[in-house]
Amino acid sequence: MLTKRIIPCLDIKDGRTVKGTNFVDLRDAGDPVELGALYAKQGADELVFLDITATVEKRKTLADLAKRIARNVNIPFTVGGGVSSVEDASVLLNSGADKVSINTAAFKNPGLISELATAFGNQFVVLAIDTKKEEDGEWYVYLNGGRTKTPMRCLDWAKKGVEAGAGEILLTSMNNDGTRAGFAIDITKQLSDSLPVPVIASGGGGTMQHFVDVFQNAGADAALAASIFHFKEIDIPDLKKYLEQNNIRVRN
Repeated sequence: MLTKRIIPCLDIKDGRTVKGTNFVDLRDAGDPVELGALYAKQGADELVFLDITATVEKRKTLADLAKRIARNVNIPFTVGGGVSSVEDASVLLNSGADKVSINTAAFKNPGLISELATAFGNQFVVLAIDTKKEEDGEWYVYLNGGRTKTPMRCLDWAKKGVEAGAGEILLTSMNNDGTRAGFAIDITKQLSDSLPVPVIASGGGGTMQHFVDVFQNAGADAALAASIFHFKEIDIPDLKKYLEQNNIRVRN
């Protein structure tokens, strides 16, 4: 059985780490490079850096950030935000990123996933999906940082994305994001059971038991969290020890 991964996520706005609830009410959480280096030292398996205000004009800013991260962090890291072309991804890869996360641009142009997979390999392409459960009980895909609803169901889009070449799915439940009430077990399990690639669960991690639940009950390959790490509510070494005590294999 593969070991499960713990991945701190750093949402970045204007060069600073921020964290909100249900995608709003952002507050400052510190310098992203300093936090990333700290998490690497504590035993994080990977890191994800998402520029939540990224635009094409900010490509240079994101590249500079990737270079700083690469100089200070010794574990794999993913960078996302405003990536909409092979050129965008190439800049980040050449700046030291191990993977690139794509979201809205991929939905609007699924061919982008194939282009990136062909250029760099499937393992380089992380398809990020922001999803929300509506009153009809279905999970729908949202774009533009959770501001724009689409009629596409989450599982349908995830399958299309993997068929196009995505090597990993980063699944964020907007209902759970920042609530610390637990991960979205149902949709995470749907994707984990249906897809041949790793699924990273994101949104709602608040206790160590929540991580046990998403690994044991939803089959997630990795769990991503932000505020509980940023505001030092859970230490990564303690979390990994707790997971091992619950018979979940992790990297030490």
